[in-house]
Amino acid sequence: MRRKFHGLKRIKVRQSWNKFNLYNLAQAKPQQVEWKTYFQQKWQAKSTSRAYHGEQIREKQWQRMFRPHMASVVPMNHAYLSRSDGSELAAGRGSGLDVAGKKRVISRTPYMNMTYAPIERRLDTAIFRALFASSTRQARQFVVHGAVKVNGKKMIYPGYLLNPGDMFQVEPDRVLYATGAPKDRTERRVGRIIRGRSESPKNGVPAETEAAETEGQPNEQARASETAAITATEEGGDEAVDVPPSSKGQGNAPSTPQETLTRLLSRARSIFDGSKDVLPGKRKKDLRAFQRTVRRAMGRASATETADLDAELTNLISNLSLSATTEAGSVTGIPDLSQEDQRAMRAALREARDNPVDASKPYATPWRPREYMSAFAFIPRFLEVNQKVCSAVYLRHPVARPGLAEVPSPFHTDTHQLAFNWYLRRR
Repeated sequence: MRRKFHGLKRIKVRQSWNKFNLYNLAQAKPQQVEWKTYFQQKWQAKSTSRAYHGEQIREKQWQRMFRPHMASVVPMNHAYLSRSDGSELAAGRGSGLDVAGKKRVISRTPYMNMTYAPIERRLDTAIFRALFASSTRQARQFVVHGAVKVNGKKMIYPGYLLNPGDMFQVEPDRVLYATGAPKDRTERRVGRIIRGRSESPKNGVPAETEAAETEGQPNEQARASETAAITATEEGGDEAVDVPPSSKGQGNAPSTPQETLTRLLSRARSIFDGSKDVLPGKRKKDLRAFQRTVRRAMGRASATETADLDAELTNLISNLSLSATTEAGSVTGIPDLSQEDQRAMRAALREARDNPVDASKPYATPWRPREYMSAFAFIPRFLEVNQKVCSAVYLRHPVARPGLAEVPSPFHTDTHQLAFNWYLRRR
């Protein structure tokens, strides 16, 4: 029987954002070599490093990928090369011609840290390095399930070796799920109810049509139809899950445009007051109520199709003015928006449009990064990542330079050297 993937007794550092892996990374210590033979030292170094570098690859496959040649570069000082041809470095050699206080110090090149450089070319490893997945195994799952494209074509082979210039892209929903905070118990329950309502039509009428007809019902009837499925699934001792169509004690749409604008402003201020990192249930409910009110005020299409926030805010006020003219015959009582109110409305509209509350998503909404992500959030030099479109470009193969190896690794150079000697002997 296989041991736990993140064991706390026998420490194995993995390519994962798991909190237990972070603990193992903090507790990892250099291996004790005083009482071990050279063979035992090499085997332990190989075992420790392979648990992190390509543990999803079979050992025979990695032995075929192993290369004893290390790619490295020597950076040159372009300013020095432009003013000198280097002849003064040979002048006085052996005669003691040295400049005091300007001794040239060259950092050592960690060649041995490039032992596992061929693994960085793999597609699943590159997805993990680009912060599109929380572990290499999850990145492998994304590739196998067809959620990854390489140069515009679907790629279902996790072991595909990238070439310099290749661009790979992951579906944004998968990236949001992998890097976002997971749902709590209440959010998962609401998501199951919403999915059940969408998958089971009532009397031959699709759930979307039924939901559209429900919006036109009176206040009490619409609220009862929206919350009946949620409150019916609650058991004794649990809190009732509320997905409010509007704020407490209010209808689907206010009676006058003055009340609409006042409520929008009050909700915008209440939503963005306090901490934005921690979103309690009260703020989530306020944000959902704000979204519904904005959609009803602006119409179904204009709330999501308007790209500019200023135009969206202007469209909202114009719709309110138009409704006031239709009802009363003249635009009266529409309050003027101050600069502070406009900023609050603009921020609330941006939050409602770009990061909405959607219980049907498999991750917590509004989206926020998952815990313990900051300790692993780095991108190597050989990748160019665009987080907005969830795509990255494999610029070149990783290389070693003085004082730096571009292959990320939590292990010391001595561990890599012992692992390199282990595989070099078996070639």
